[in-house]
Amino acid sequence: MERNLFLTLLVVALSLLKADVDAAVSLIPPVTLTWHYYRHSCHDGEVYIRHEVKKFWDEDKSITPQLLRLLFSDCFVTGCDASILLDNPNSEKTAPQNQGLGGFIIIDKIKTVLEDRCPGVVSCADILNLATRDAVHLAGAPSYPVFTGRRDGFTSSAASVDIPSPSMSNEAALAYFKSRKLDLLDMTTLLGAHSMGRVHCHYIVDRLYNFNNTGKPDPSMSATIADKLKLQCPPGLKKNQSDPLVFLNPESGSNYKFTDSYYSRVLSHEATLGVDQQLLFNNDTLQIIEEFAAGFEDFRKSFALSISRMGGINVLTGKDGEIRRNCRLTNKDNPHKN
Repeated sequence: MERNLFLTLLVVALSLLKADVDAAVSLIPPVTLTWHYYRHSCHDGEVYIRHEVKKFWDEDKSITPQLLRLLFSDCFVTGCDASILLDNPNSEKTAPQNQGLGGFIIIDKIKTVLEDRCPGVVSCADILNLATRDAVHLAGAPSYPVFTGRRDGFTSSAASVDIPSPSMSNEAALAYFKSRKLDLLDMTTLLGAHSMGRVHCHYIVDRLYNFNNTGKPDPSMSATIADKLKLQCPPGLKKNQSDPLVFLNPESGSNYKFTDSYYSRVLSHEATLGVDQQLLFNNDTLQIIEEFAAGFEDFRKSFALSISRMGGINVLTGKDGEIRRNCRLTNKDNPHKN
């Protein structure tokens, strides 16, 4: 892709999204979702969600990466149907790929508040999308439009979980995103969520000690960063040994803020995850990360657009799905639904 063509496409994409609400409604929504779907049935629903998210965020700013990961884990599997929230012995949340998921208590609290004010109206899928939007905004990203009207799914299975590996190649990652109707710009942008948060050591030990079974570290990783991570991640975790957590982006660290450092770290071979570092070795993604490293506002706007697009993956609407009374249980399995 020629650089001028890429920049033209990026400008067009970003021009679709503006900070003010009036401009946001000019975005073409997924045809099955609606802007302010609950304006009549639960008039202040989005206000209640925003209020609850702010209370949680004031106490613990890590809720932003928690909700982001929860939303990704939901939308990328069976679609944005809140199936990740269901409890059962073989649910999505029990899959090994979903180890360490958090944010469930936040969704539970919001659901309790909304059920008290407008029972049986707001879906758990919409709550998850709206709460993530509000947490992302508090962390430094622009507020973006969330079109609503999703309904909740009935099933959840650990076997259905197909989350991208943190060490997958750029080609495999792009194929995965395209299978979800997202493009190269979406992929490169959404990986920018790794600007904050933490990851378990077992996801990166191969990069540190035995990359591609070479017995050596990943040569694409800065030796300085590798040495720092080795101090936190031992070469082998034994059974029942704790799996330490390391920051994806030390410059964001415990502040859990979107910063302009994620893409510059990729350019400097300082990415913690292999899937992030791989962005450097594709001419198209290289141009994007160079643009975002040089213009943080372009990234912020592109992130708002891409995560809004992601929220439309395989949604259930109309007579499909249901509105759960408890986000952890389908109404059929909920003895207290009435």
